[in-house]
Amino acid sequence: MNRNLDLTALRSFLAVADSGGVTRAAGFLNLTQSAVSMQIRRLEEALGTRLLDRAGRGVTLTAAGEQLLGYGRRLIALNDETYARMIAEID
Repeated sequence: MNRNLDLTALRSFLAVADSGGVTRAAGFLNLTQSAVSMQIRRLEEALGTRLLDRAGRGVTLTAAGEQLLGYGRRLIALNDETYARMIAEID
């Protein structure tokens, strides 16, 4: 069982949550809509739960999606901080 979250998929999830839609998130991430949808689907499969309600034109977060939103922001922030620190130490 893989217990590691895909940070790229997590970034896509956060972009969808922030923008309110997969198409807008895809534009922000410079990816296709289908690539973002696939990343979200893989994240949902890895976690065993739906993260988004895809009703109508936009998306809303499920209860699990709301919960992941806070953790996801912290994980991405820590990842980015670590990366920046390590790159700075190399220079």
